[in-house]
Amino acid sequence: MSGSSEKRRVAVTGMGCVTPFGIGRHTFFDNLIAGNPAVSLISSFDTSGFKTKIAAEIKNFDPDPYFPKSETRRMNRFTQFAAVAAKDAIIDSGIDLEKLDKNRFGIVLGTGFGGISTTLEQHKILLERGANRVSPFCVPMMIPNMAAGTLSILFGAKGVNETVSTACASSSHAIAAAARLIQTGEADVMICGGSEAPLNPLVLAAFSSMKALSVRNNEPEKASRPFDKNRDGFVMGEGSGILILESFEHAVSRNANIYAELAGTGSSADAFHITSPDPDGTGAKNAMKSALCEAGISKVDLIMAHGTGTLANDTTETKAIKAVFGENAYKTPVVSIKSMLGHTLGSAAAFEAIAAVSSIISGVIPPTINLENPDTECDLDYVPNFARKAETKIVLTNSFGFGGQNSALVFKAAK
Repeated sequence: MSGSSEKRRVAVTGMGCVTPFGIGRHTFFDNLIAGNPAVSLISSFDTSGFKTKIAAEIKNFDPDPYFPKSETRRMNRFTQFAAVAAKDAIIDSGIDLEKLDKNRFGIVLGTGFGGISTTLEQHKILLERGANRVSPFCVPMMIPNMAAGTLSILFGAKGVNETVSTACASSSHAIAAAARLIQTGEADVMICGGSEAPLNPLVLAAFSSMKALSVRNNEPEKASRPFDKNRDGFVMGEGSGILILESFEHAVSRNANIYAELAGTGSSADAFHITSPDPDGTGAKNAMKSALCEAGISKVDLIMAHGTGTLANDTTETKAIKAVFGENAYKTPVVSIKSMLGHTLGSAAAFEAIAAVSSIISGVIPPTINLENPDTECDLDYVPNFARKAETKIVLTNSFGFGGQNSALVFKAAK
């Protein structure tokens, strides 16, 4: 623990990701700017009999060029995603792991489902082939903390190692938790973000039974339609987004390239319903206000919305944004990258954080695609269909999870 009671500033120095577009932050953001949809027909399992047959799926993913096969074959897909994205982020940061104080180098990751595919596969083996045929790697592949645990082994991080599971807010809460460890002096460098690999028959059927998913199977690329009047649910996605956070002192001491500052975090609960957001948007509003308060600001240049494309979320989030920003809400661009990437659940907020920082770096705001007929209750500037050049110095990101768990982050241009 640092001897000073003053909070340390938090720098973003590295970003990495594994997405349906490919690996790396440049590939990710270039596709967002181009307005490229990642949604297609699911190819990894048979969807006949399912109402929804589409997802933002990562196809032909191969972790073996990044790590030995002896290691990756013992990882669930969500851990493989996290490992590759984290390696990508570390390379992007230019950090020399050999020079780090490993006891002050930690990890906080978020996930909603963890290694659920392993759970399902091994349960089938149990039923069909008996108890003795269940894999000895079943537990370490299926438990949700294993991505964080694996990264600590791969990169020698001996500091705080935690996993956060707050549904679709998981990686936002993970980033916030990592930032607090740096602010209070308990860590110098943190790997944080999230990973999710939920594309399997059970999860697809479960969300479909809730009528939460789009059924626009004949036009997959147009299925994710946040804020559009004709939206009919979200589209599932998968992948991992990872950020490297450092104290400013540590980043400056190694002459790091500081992309942005994580200046504020906010968290709240709706205390309303297990799956539906509070229609008044009070919880979302409180999370945003807390993040803005910590950052010491009242206006932002861009809001990376949760923007799922469900009827309830988009109107509630719009209402909450208006409650926080008043008339300025109408002057502030609001973007949902889920229109292109789908909803990657526990890793969604990490992708939105990377997009937020990338907008600050580039001065380009990605669009909300498929916004052809705006809902009358969604009347803000959602940057429809085409990217926009704009000086973007402060970005707010929103993330809301089942259970009414909300998180907001504020990123600022680094000074």
